[in-house]
Amino acid sequence: MDRSEKEQLVASLKDAFNETNMVVVTHYSGLTVAEMGDLRDRMREAGAKFKVTKNRLTRLALEGTQFQGISDLFTGPTAMAYSEDPVAAAKVAVEFSKKNEKLIVIGGALGEQALGVDDVKALATLPSLDELRAKIVGMISTPATRIAGVMQAPAGQVARVISAYSQSQDEAA
Repeated sequence: MDRSEKEQLVASLKDAFNETNMVVVTHYSGLTVAEMGDLRDRMREAGAKFKVTKNRLTRLALEGTQFQGISDLFTGPTAMAYSEDPVAAAKVAVEFSKKNEKLIVIGGALGEQALGVDDVKALATLPSLDELRAKIVGMISTPATRIAGVMQAPAGQVARVISAYSQSQDEAA
């Protein structure tokens, strides 16, 4: 990798750090290519990305970003997961590390807040933004359907009363 390629990599990493809200740092020693591909697929499905980078270049890219406080985590065979959703990267990384002990979560950051392993695991238990949105929509739409049902009920009762009244008038005539 020549100097211009390294500069491009640092610039692309810096862009990624500026566009994301969550970074999870992991050690991946011993993962096979198939396992790494499976992890990347899961990340992609959740709206996150997983990338193996050179530690020195990553530390350079972290300078001047909100995540510069986690630069000391980039030692050894590290890879990072990152996402705009504050839960997606943590959730997939923690779930994968439970099933495959070769992936070890060593920390992360949510915005400027550095997170330890326990913090990342706690964050992974929260529902994702999409799950929260679905719950909110469900909570909002439920009262609307109830209101529509209540509004229709009196109209139906009035119609039945009028129908019964007209039938009794017809019979009387």
